[in-house]
Amino acid sequence: MKNALRRRNPLIIPEGKYYLVDAGFMLKSGLITPYRAERYHLKEFSRTNPPRTPRELFNLRHSSLRNMIERAFGVLKKRFPIIASGTEPHYDKDTQKLIILACCILHNFLLDVDPDYEILAEVDRELANRRRPTLEPSNDPHEDENDHRLGEIIRDRIANEMWNDYSMSLD
Repeated sequence: MKNALRRRNPLIIPEGKYYLVDAGFMLKSGLITPYRAERYHLKEFSRTNPPRTPRELFNLRHSSLRNMIERAFGVLKKRFPIIASGTEPHYDKDTQKLIILACCILHNFLLDVDPDYEILAEVDRELANRRRPTLEPSNDPHEDENDHRLGEIIRDRIANEMWNDYSMSLD
């Protein structure tokens, strides 16, 4: 991600848009990480142990979204081995983009006409058994402090808005 943001033709994150990233990345105005030292993993929450703070609710939803994204990529890679190939790509970038797009379109079509529940179950088992990294502070001395603070403000605003909606739904 650092490379993508600093290269000659950098990744541009549009104003008001964000990438949700894991704790291995830096918190910035366009890269929103989970809160550290707060419950994060889905297994840590339940109906009898719901989020108790805006930060926990944010982390629960961040983790849930991350899980859904990992599941979607896992299913695509299982269904279409060309995506999961660990070897050097044999196609130029434009062709690679078209392959991914075609696989997504085919996958969505197949979900309606021939859902493969075994692939879904296999990916779910793999995700459940995978060890997740713990959330530890980043020690990157080169982080831009102002952008980091702006990321904190944005994340806190999102967490508080989620919490207000969540609290109102409980009443």
